[in-house]
Amino acid sequence: MNRTTLSLIAGAAALAAVTGFAALEGPAEAGTAPARAAAQLPVERTTLVCPAPSDSDIADTSYTSFTPVTNGTGADGKAELSSATQQSDGGADNSAGKDKDKGKGKSKKKADKPALQPKEPGKPVTGDTSGGDAPALIGTAEGKFAPGWTMQQTTEVAAGAGRGLLGMDCTAPDTEFWFPGASTAAGRSDYVHLTNPDDSAAVVDIQLYGKDGAVKSEVGEGITVGPRSSEPVLLSTLGDTRQEDVTVHVTVRSGRVGAAVQALDEKIGGDWLAAAADPASSLVLPGIPKDATSVRLIAFTAADADTDLKVQLASPTGLITPAGHETVHLKGGMTTGVDLGDLTRGEAGSLVLSQGQAAVPVVAAVRVTRGKGGKQETAFIPASGPIGTRATSADNSAKGSTLSLTAPTATAQVRVTASAGSEGGTAQSKTYTIKAGTTQDIDPPRPSGLKGSYALTVERLSGGPVYGARTLMATEEGVPGFTVQTLPDDRGTVSVPQADEDVSVLQK
Repeated sequence: MNRTTLSLIAGAAALAAVTGFAALEGPAEAGTAPARAAAQLPVERTTLVCPAPSDSDIADTSYTSFTPVTNGTGADGKAELSSATQQSDGGADNSAGKDKDKGKGKSKKKADKPALQPKEPGKPVTGDTSGGDAPALIGTAEGKFAPGWTMQQTTEVAAGAGRGLLGMDCTAPDTEFWFPGASTAAGRSDYVHLTNPDDSAAVVDIQLYGKDGAVKSEVGEGITVGPRSSEPVLLSTLGDTRQEDVTVHVTVRSGRVGAAVQALDEKIGGDWLAAAADPASSLVLPGIPKDATSVRLIAFTAADADTDLKVQLASPTGLITPAGHETVHLKGGMTTGVDLGDLTRGEAGSLVLSQGQAAVPVVAAVRVTRGKGGKQETAFIPASGPIGTRATSADNSAKGSTLSLTAPTATAQVRVTASAGSEGGTAQSKTYTIKAGTTQDIDPPRPSGLKGSYALTVERLSGGPVYGARTLMATEEGVPGFTVQTLPDDRGTVSVPQADEDVSVLQK
């Protein structure tokens, strides 16, 4: 045999080893068989990162880990957490992003990880920690614990800047994030937390956009986040002027990071601001609490063209247009903030934003305030993606949890499952119909014999797209502490195309 023939045989053998057994087709038959639909298979590995929860000495933080039961997984797997280090003040690239007076920038801050060792999917496991030295966490779930793995981090701070209830879903690492709704105003201390889960350094750029466009700064360029470490960057150090509303754009030059903004206000509390859904021509911001006393919309487009956003509220009875706020004009490259006031008027609601024919990609979030006077507390709701197949919310209790679902375009049917309790109880499910254009605050099912906390899993069964959010409430000394987490799809499955061996490609 000549060398070419040997190469062809070796190539065919290698292809068979990769694709497995398949019927061989001749050149005339290749590509003539009908295409088969891609299979939806459970993911086999999931990585999540949780930022350092607080630097307050009186902070109490709880963690909840949960994996919903997924068909098609194997019998093996594990989920584990490890502590990330917080980088020292010595790095020239990052020192401007530190605020030593606020307690940030402590050299190599590290602490014991919460004792979260799940034994089986379908049952949450919880852990807690106190004080201001809790580190960022890096988590990995494999095998049967990977599909839909969710980590909730909830912190109570009784006093001081950002006091109240701060909560977030720990995030998957990525290479780009948008955060409309941040601020560099006096009285606000907003940090973007960057956590690198990998064994090599990541290089990150942070760009702020205010009411007049991009904020000039070289400090936010080329920030190095070391291997398996976390870096908090104070946003007010990235520009020379204070602005009430800014949009933060985080891009990663090399590697990947998890990112979240911690917004702390001296007077009206604070919360975590999660990344908004990718820029799009239409957006849904689900789950505005019915007792919200103030709602502020912050929106941004990176496009060169201006646009007008049509503003609608999906209420329990249908879509309505808020009087005086029918549209919001956005200038290209500039952040716009608009006070919508007492938008919900005592009813469940979700914002639906759309555009005309000359649409441009937009990102948006709302800052929601509950309470009045000196007893106010704030939370943030970014635009969210639809639930898709399934979404999961961990850390629910018998009281203080509200599930909000909206179907902006068409009626949909969903199944909501309450998991077993972390300390006991049996899972329960219930089916709901969400009418087109409405938002429904649902009293979700609870595990029978509930002990501890439980998780909620929402599955869309039929109909149009569904968006959701979960609100946690905990009143302390008359202050209505609350936090809202949206419910995008949990990405528990991945599309795997069906493949057949076709050695004819080696003959071309």
